[in-house]
Amino acid sequence: MNAGLTTTGSKYPARLEKAKTLADIFEIVKDAVSAQLGLSRGGLMLGIAELGGRPDSWIGGFYPVATNIIVMNKGPMNRILSEQPELYKAYCFHILLHEYIHTVGYMDEALTRRRALEISERLFGTDHLATRMAADITQFFPYLTYAVPTEPPEDLNVELVKGFDRSCASYIC
Repeated sequence: MNAGLTTTGSKYPARLEKAKTLADIFEIVKDAVSAQLGLSRGGLMLGIAELGGRPDSWIGGFYPVATNIIVMNKGPMNRILSEQPELYKAYCFHILLHEYIHTVGYMDEALTRRRALEISERLFGTDHLATRMAADITQFFPYLTYAVPTEPPEDLNVELVKGFDRSCASYIC
């Protein structure tokens, strides 16, 4: 990992605060992973779908191996946005960071979690919401979980986010 970036004077907290869309947050994620791990991947799509969950657990998102899509769970995102909007950007950053680390080749879940925490600590410091989520996301329950168990639908209805991976898009004029 790149030891050169520290939180002193880091541009990342301000960038995350200014982010308006999931695509904005994803650009921060890609920049962070490139700076910290020296890895990148373009051409990804983001899908939003209801993935279900329980009062004591949920899936924030997933990356189907060998694909070009990250899928985020709609339920927790909507619940956070309506009940605790101050958590929304940090939550989305955390989930996108974790899943993007998978897309660049980290398949081991424990190692991916450690990398997400290390990157978040370096970018934001230990007290930032994104870092606290990477350290222990359960401290943010019940905002991420479901009050009533909800099974994922048999037919996963994935809504694609338009303009998601915009830094690798090419245009014909």
